[in-house]
Amino acid sequence: MADSFIDPETGEFLSEAPPAPRSNVSEFSVSEISGQLKRMVEDTFGRVRVRGEIAGYRGPHSSGHMYFALKDDKARIEAVIWRGVAGRLKHRPEEGMEVVATGKLTTYPGSSKYQIVIEALEPAGAGALMALLEERKKRLEAEGLFAPERKRPLPYLPRSVGVITSPTGAVIRDILHRIMDRYPLRVIVWPVRVQGETTGAEVARAIHGFNALGDTGPVVRPDVLIVARGGGSVEDLWGFNDEAVVRAAAGSAIPLVSAVGHETDWTLIDLAADMRAPTPTGAAEFVVPVKGELDAHLATLATRLGSANTREMENRRTQLRAASRGLPSPDSLFAIQNQQLDAVSARLGRGLVSAIQAKSIDFGRVSGRLGLSLLRAPVERKGQQLDYATSRLARAIGSSIDLQRNRMERPRLTAAMLEIPIREARRKLDYASRMLADRRGSGFERAAARLEQASRLLTSFSHEGTLARGFALLRDAGGNVITRASQTAAGAAYGLSFADGTIDVVRVDGAAAKPAPRKAGAKPKPVAATGGGDQGDLF
Repeated sequence: MADSFIDPETGEFLSEAPPAPRSNVSEFSVSEISGQLKRMVEDTFGRVRVRGEIAGYRGPHSSGHMYFALKDDKARIEAVIWRGVAGRLKHRPEEGMEVVATGKLTTYPGSSKYQIVIEALEPAGAGALMALLEERKKRLEAEGLFAPERKRPLPYLPRSVGVITSPTGAVIRDILHRIMDRYPLRVIVWPVRVQGETTGAEVARAIHGFNALGDTGPVVRPDVLIVARGGGSVEDLWGFNDEAVVRAAAGSAIPLVSAVGHETDWTLIDLAADMRAPTPTGAAEFVVPVKGELDAHLATLATRLGSANTREMENRRTQLRAASRGLPSPDSLFAIQNQQLDAVSARLGRGLVSAIQAKSIDFGRVSGRLGLSLLRAPVERKGQQLDYATSRLARAIGSSIDLQRNRMERPRLTAAMLEIPIREARRKLDYASRMLADRRGSGFERAAARLEQASRLLTSFSHEGTLARGFALLRDAGGNVITRASQTAAGAAYGLSFADGTIDVVRVDGAAAKPAPRKAGAKPKPVAATGGGDQGDLF
């Protein structure tokens, strides 16, 4: 059965459902509702200031926009900072930072959320800013960026100074004026903004830029850096508390002086720098000395050096004089050596005479052993060997001739066959005869030469030769050679031989005595000897 409907007004059955009654509520699409809400929120909260704590901040998005939330103890609102505004912020957002955000409320139709589009951001009071500064200081200090051992001494006489500051302020003029007054040198200025949202990035780039310079080129890397700015509030100096600036200062290879603010002002770059100056002018005084003071100091050192040299020379002269007085005179210095030389020269003559006498005695002793008998035996032995060799050669030649003759007598041999062997045998026989004659002649010549040499040696060693050189030989009555004065006796007769003959002498002590006759038949012995130097007055 088909569905049936009853009309409520008439009670009749109807074949189809009656139309639904129309409502007075307007009908909107989702986009229309989202658009009306967006316009209403933006018109109602066109410009607001919201105080809250930053939550969920993870740094800039890849597009450059920043997304996070502002919250308090009861509620939370989403926040966004567009890229163009983010580059102009004085204080960049950080997680947990309490801020006052200025902007307008709007909605995001894609997720049915409302959010605040921030146009300005500042810490919620000086107390919150100082708390943030203290928290950053502790974190960087824990990394060791402020450690004293990281700090390096400033160069005593820099060749050039790099200054990072504003090129139009009074700070750069004060620094240049003080450097020119104290010690004029080259100053390289890297212009940066010292206040505003880009201060930290520009100062960090300047520090890295100076460190990237080389030692050659149109712009040479300076020996020391000065980061300077005048005084101001915490907000004005906030760029020098930037983490990038602190890390750049701590990692600088060039010694860095921080001169930010006045004496009572301090920033994180002061803690990371190698030295903090109370003012920019004080920083110039730290990095360069006073030229006048250097000149005076050099003059003082030169005077002291001259005085020290003079005193040193005087001390050396005094020491030299004292040492010269302790030295002996040249005569006394060589007195012992002169005495020794005189004694040696006096003994030299006597030594020569004694040496000649000793050598003469040795020659006489050797000459007694030399004679023809020493050479006769070797000559005879060589002659026997030569005769034996000659006889063997003759027998060998005879045997060879007989052998050849027997071969020739054989009937089967012809003259032509024997001609070559005979010729060869004759050649060998002639060669053997010549060799025999040569050997016999050369053997006799060598023996004669050796005999002649031995004869000359015997003659040179004989006592006759010694007597011919002016010496004399003393013998007693028995023909014995007298070599010592103690071997003589007073009144005894002796024979004194010279080269041309012998005379008889008698030793006399005091009065002269007649010479004693020599014994008949006494013959002198061929031994050469001379009287020593200690014979006295024998004759």
